[in-house]
Amino acid sequence: MLCHIPAARRGPLLRLVPFLWTLALGLWGLSRQDSVWRDEAATWQVAGRPTAEIWRMLGNVDAVHGLYYLLMHGLFEVFGASTTTLRLPSVLAVACAAVCVAAIGGRLAGSWAGLGGGLALGLLPAVQFYLQEGRPYALVAAGAGLSTLLLVSLLEDRPGLRTWPRWTAYGAAVLVCALLNWLSLLVLPAHAATLWWVRAGRGVWLRWAASGAGAVAGALPLVLFSRGQSDQVSWIPPLTWHMLIGPGILLAIGALGARADRPDRSRLSAAAVGLPLLAVPQLGLIGLSLVQPLFLDRYVLFSMVGLALLIGAALGAAVRACAPRFPRASALLVPGVVGVSVLALLPVELGKRAPASRVDDVLAVAGEVALLKRDGDGVLFVPAARRDTALVSPGAFTGLTDLALARSPVASATLKGEEAQPARIREALLEQRRVLLVTDSAKVAKAPSAERDKAKAAVLRERFTVVEDRQVRGRRVTVYERRD
Repeated sequence: MLCHIPAARRGPLLRLVPFLWTLALGLWGLSRQDSVWRDEAATWQVAGRPTAEIWRMLGNVDAVHGLYYLLMHGLFEVFGASTTTLRLPSVLAVACAAVCVAAIGGRLAGSWAGLGGGLALGLLPAVQFYLQEGRPYALVAAGAGLSTLLLVSLLEDRPGLRTWPRWTAYGAAVLVCALLNWLSLLVLPAHAATLWWVRAGRGVWLRWAASGAGAVAGALPLVLFSRGQSDQVSWIPPLTWHMLIGPGILLAIGALGARADRPDRSRLSAAAVGLPLLAVPQLGLIGLSLVQPLFLDRYVLFSMVGLALLIGAALGAAVRACAPRFPRASALLVPGVVGVSVLALLPVELGKRAPASRVDDVLAVAGEVALLKRDGDGVLFVPAARRDTALVSPGAFTGLTDLALARSPVASATLKGEEAQPARIREALLEQRRVLLVTDSAKVAKAPSAERDKAKAAVLRERFTVVEDRQVRGRRVTVYERRD
């Protein structure tokens, strides 16, 4: 039992077990059957560009992810481009976030609460999705966990201790998170709610405000610049009531966990830290979405750190309640609950590790293109963003002519390149004998909206005949031959 382990050894064990547990969950099925979906394909193709070309692109698109792209570029240079290199940073980040949850829970609610919360984080369905995702959201969660741990350590300090190095580290952690995704600045009002909850002194408020202001000032240029690229999120639908069901359930679970912790005003507790960290970012994003649609759960994935902390506090309270009457059984409570949760969530765990968990797979359709193509064939992409499969797997498209492309993504400093005018695309099409069309599968495809895509569809319909059609993992490749 944890209570029989000396305190000097209990702390490292409390952190090591959640780290290894989360690492194992992340490494399990990491390649997702060698699949890469469209969001990860953006990371892959940008990380493969030279640094100077990445900087040029950020001036036009995706500035909000600039720091992450540069980080992944460095990793691709050192370790090579692969699904492991793409996703392992997220696995390690969530494992570090689990360590932070365990450390916070252990300090505020006891060893069992810390262990339970650290083990719970990697099992949360939303976390399982982004645990193996080649995008920055898991890294933001790790930074939020670190900044929260630093804040807790500062609130627990005795007056007179030298604290400015940790306040500086706190501000730096918040800033790095903001540079990875500036919506992570919602962690600051969450921490302000914690300070208000525990009735922090004037000196603490001033130091927190100075550190937070420094982080906001450092991120402000990125925030202002990326607002000029807001058309990138124009596809996000307006907020609706059914979109609030998930956050509502999470907040209800969090409230139950906070109640189990029996929080008292002016006392630093797991509830005082976890409930604001869960609720404030969710509510803040909902508020922002009333002005401009922005509500995507991944933008506030870091709030799951608060939920895990509350789950751990509830488990710790259950252990304390059982210990007087059932001392042996209480020691098995946390491992038992985790084991049952693993079995209950097994369909979710398997589903998140399958290619079908994502909307498409750019690698699978590239394999189909390699089988169907002939040298000299033309290729079209509808919409143009589906060119990502050629950018991630250029070898599969060797010998094909991109009929619509006027300037490549690198030359145009964009993600998908610049396409020619509709009339020029029509001319190029009519000169081809065979054309491969790469698009979305019938289940997820939308009617062409861009004039270029309408021109492509019209010529193929009028002058060509389908001779082969294959759909695989959310993508589709259709072979056309000219009728005459």
